[in-house]
Amino acid sequence: MSHQYTKDPAAVRELSPEQYHVTQENGTERPFTGEYCDNHEPGLYVDIVSGEPLFASVDKFDSGSGWPSFTQPLTADSVVEKRDRSHFMDRIEVRSAHADSHLGHVFPDGPAQAGGLRYCINSASLRFIHRDDLEAQGYGQYLGLFTEDVSQHRQTVGEQQS
Repeated sequence: MSHQYTKDPAAVRELSPEQYHVTQENGTERPFTGEYCDNHEPGLYVDIVSGEPLFASVDKFDSGSGWPSFTQPLTADSVVEKRDRSHFMDRIEVRSAHADSHLGHVFPDGPAQAGGLRYCINSASLRFIHRDDLEAQGYGQYLGLFTEDVSQHRQTVGEQQS
């Protein structure tokens, strides 16, 4: 069963000033200040505006950059990548696919054994759902990421979302 994720105006109104600045105005939180920078609990990271599942803790790693870093999004369709030439830099911006929330940037300096990418994501753009709460919060289909072969589960989730 596929869920339709959209930008929720009520969720946007409830954002803190920093969350609003990051997600709606393409801002960046200060390094090492984000709520999830040092989170090592198992679970799912979803778009704070739409609830769309974006990243899993099984793909999170400590990059030392000061922001939560992931080797890949939950599925290829979870995020949209756009060229970003702001601040006199040439980077690839990462946005949520359905709510168009600014999440952060992707860089080619991640762990080579995991594909070489580092999705550097602002905590302010995310809501974390602990593995033990997935079922109760309507994300039970993702429990397999923490109990079975992750690559097999990713394929199943990707097929369900198509």
